[in-house]
Amino acid sequence: MTNINEHNLVPKQKLLSKEDKKKVLEQYKVSARSLPKIFADDPAIAELDAKPGDVVEVSRESRSAGKAVYYRVVVQR
Repeated sequence: MTNINEHNLVPKQKLLSKEDKKKVLEQYKVSARSLPKIFADDPAIAELDAKPGDVVEVSRESRSAGKAVYYRVVVQR
């Protein structure tokens, strides 16, 4: 089977630790519920073993910004 995360159009994704999750939410003054959602069974995060409520950092190369980082909360389908 092909690893979807090796495709050049799939952004890099990293599961945040509880401490990092807390820092990010405080930094942006948001709750996890207000973040964009990603389903726990999404193939792009399957290897992360993410559970509902976890926050995933997504980083994508950008021509204008160099590197664009955003966050998504894991939810159950």
